[in-house]
Amino acid sequence: MEKHFDINRGGFSIRSRLIVNDNDKSTRTFDDVVIVTHGFGSSKETAGTLHFGEHLTSKYKGFAVIAFDWPCHGMDARKKLTIDECLTYLTLVTEYAKEVMKAKRVYNYSSSFGGYLTLRYLIEKGDPFTKIALRCPAVCMYQSMMSYLSEDDKNKLRKGKEISVGFERKMKVDQSFFDSLKSFDVMKHEYFDFADSMLIIHGTKDEMIPIEESRRFAENNVIEFIPVEGANHPFQNPDHMALAIHKIIEFFHG
Repeated sequence: MEKHFDINRGGFSIRSRLIVNDNDKSTRTFDDVVIVTHGFGSSKETAGTLHFGEHLTSKYKGFAVIAFDWPCHGMDARKKLTIDECLTYLTLVTEYAKEVMKAKRVYNYSSSFGGYLTLRYLIEKGDPFTKIALRCPAVCMYQSMMSYLSEDDKNKLRKGKEISVGFERKMKVDQSFFDSLKSFDVMKHEYFDFADSMLIIHGTKDEMIPIEESRRFAENNVIEFIPVEGANHPFQNPDHMALAIHKIIEFFHG
């Protein structure tokens, strides 16, 4: 069963999606809650999120899944994207899982941009998660985003103007957004303290975040790393996604 709801905290209204087993649909508290975060330009409504939630909650009793839209993504009401507000959203959703749903254990499953934000969160805010699984994490987020900007957009940023980025939904960003990305280089931080509770899965055909960068990050921090042969950045092949979901669920439950 799934339902859509808003987490209203701190003056924000976070568009959220709850996935639970049909037998638990009247349950309000869960010992185990998995927070799912999406990539840049995506949303909480991906088929992969639903498949993950359905597989997890049907296989293991007592688990619930919360997915949410990052600021300016999906159904979120905000128009201008900032890293600070993204980190605030992750804080508020985590607090909701612990305080309202009474979760004893909170897990994090994040993809791409969500992976970058989670890794940044660990360093800047601390680690509230029992285990973390990252799929194609954007360990080189600044370089990846800059490579997709046109020269015209770069000129506008240098002149202090806002530009529109995104795919189906456009959002406003300015130079401060890119300055923030550049100021926090995931590869320059150590994650040894989190390594035992972290898993990274990456496709060998990722066209946005090179697998070599993700593998190097994992090796440098002694994090378990699983390459998926032939998988692209969004894991569009159902077999590739099914493998990733299986590995993540077993990692969380184990």
